[in-house]
Amino acid sequence: MTITAAADGSALGNPGPAGWAWYIDEDTWRAGGWPHGTNNMGELKAVLDLLEATAVDADQHLLILCDSQYVINSVTKWMPGWKRKGWRKKDGKPVLNVELLQAIDRALAGRSVEFEWVKGHSGHALNEAADKRANAAATAFSKQQDPQVGPGYRGAGASPAPAAATRTEPAAPEPAAPEPAAPTEHDLFSLFEEAPAASCSTAGEDPVLVADAPGATDFEQITAREQALLTDALRADPPSAAELLHPGFTEIGASGRRYDRDEALAHLAPVPGVSAEEFVADEIAPGVVLLQYVTAGPDGTVERASVWVREQGRWLLRHHQGTSVGSERRR
Repeated sequence: MTITAAADGSALGNPGPAGWAWYIDEDTWRAGGWPHGTNNMGELKAVLDLLEATAVDADQHLLILCDSQYVINSVTKWMPGWKRKGWRKKDGKPVLNVELLQAIDRALAGRSVEFEWVKGHSGHALNEAADKRANAAATAFSKQQDPQVGPGYRGAGASPAPAAATRTEPAAPEPAAPEPAAPTEHDLFSLFEEAPAASCSTAGEDPVLVADAPGATDFEQITAREQALLTDALRADPPSAAELLHPGFTEIGASGRRYDRDEALAHLAPVPGVSAEEFVADEIAPGVVLLQYVTAGPDGTVERASVWVREQGRWLLRHHQGTSVGSERRR
């Protein structure tokens, strides 16, 4: 027998009031959240709670439906390497959300678990039900209210629950996610605007042309363009960088500072020492892709999200936002 469930997370503001939920059917679901957290934290917590709740039926195969490539890749691709490196990434930085990931790793031991990606907000019944409950939990925390936690799991191996347990009760208090330190600017275009200008690095190929290489998939094109915007070669060449920006481009930095296209190009400067990894793309609408990834550099680690739109056959960056997750102040 296979247990099939959807797991989802939600954060209002990302970070902000956050919720999580997993859903099997109307009589079997659970939700919770925190006053302050991220969408990725919610996604991971939903998976963890589902694993722990279904442990009573650990002999059954568990199929987890996720609309988060970050969660699926973290568990099925990246986690073995992180563990070998002492839960550190290639650049030596600590893995984000490590406590949740370590708990998931323990909960997976001895289980038959399969992850399946489903497109979010596309009418998938189980995903929509989980998303609705995760968002409701985040909304409840934003209003300083207790979320609806649901009936939980009572599987074949569980003892019958007393009638009172079927009532929706306030969630047990959960630790709030730590508030991030007051960030310096971590905008894509002003990441190091106080740093001295570095000499332009030479590259064998024009990064814009590489992004448009024949046969490249949409994900490859978008990822290449995003990475090109971090190269010294392109950042020393504002006219070329401008080719990647939508006319209505906007950016909101970790401090809340807002840039339009002209302001972003005016702040363009090389960003030595920055590395990017963990790229995850989601098509949120036809011709619209949300790209999420992490950068590490002299100012610390930043979670980034970019919205790319296809216009006249070319992918253009429409919006970008960065969130500091542990920065080191400039000395």
